[in-house]
Amino acid sequence: MAKTFIIADDHPLFRGAMRQALAGIEDGLEIVEAGDFGAARNAAKEHPEADLLLLDLTMPGVSGLSGLIALRAEYVSLPVVVVSASDDQATVRRALDLGASGFISKSASIEEIRDGIAAVLSGEIWTPRGFELGLEQDPEVADLIKRLQTLTPQQSRVLGMLAEGLLNKQIAYELNVSEATIKAHVSAVLQKLAVDSRTQAVIQLSKIGTDALDRESGTVR
Repeated sequence: MAKTFIIADDHPLFRGAMRQALAGIEDGLEIVEAGDFGAARNAAKEHPEADLLLLDLTMPGVSGLSGLIALRAEYVSLPVVVVSASDDQATVRRALDLGASGFISKSASIEEIRDGIAAVLSGEIWTPRGFELGLEQDPEVADLIKRLQTLTPQQSRVLGMLAEGLLNKQIAYELNVSEATIKAHVSAVLQKLAVDSRTQAVIQLSKIGTDALDRESGTVR
């Protein structure tokens, strides 16, 4: 059966380059493109048979690694490979810690992109060549990632929706559960993140967002 790949990136030229790279992996591939985070989520929903999702960290509707967290929570069985220009050690390590199956730099050659995807499809974790995992240098971020890792998939989805500014009743509607269930999830999220309010929870999540990553890597956008 032919494989299905989803390319989530807001730059059409880069999606075209990725499509070219993917086309050389095998014949008969189905490639689905998404230009923003909402489209990426819809593509994952509409293609439950997808073998891989290639995710840019910076696109409309998402900030940094919060998009990875949301997708991993919502589509547990779908491998996600981050493809980003922000390829410093901290970003790569955090992406892997938060559930990415691999990390490909946007500066990688077509050959390296293909090697990375083949490795992930065979069950390996892929990182840029020469990358050394190392340890998280920011104790606060290290603690936050550990706390995020304790969230259940549903709690992670709720946290992501809190970050989008949705109210409990809106989240309940989206997840097709009662508002009381959402209140329980929110309480659990606050407890696990050691914060007292929804606002504080969103602030915590923003600490691994795009702006924070750019400051640490020196990236200028």
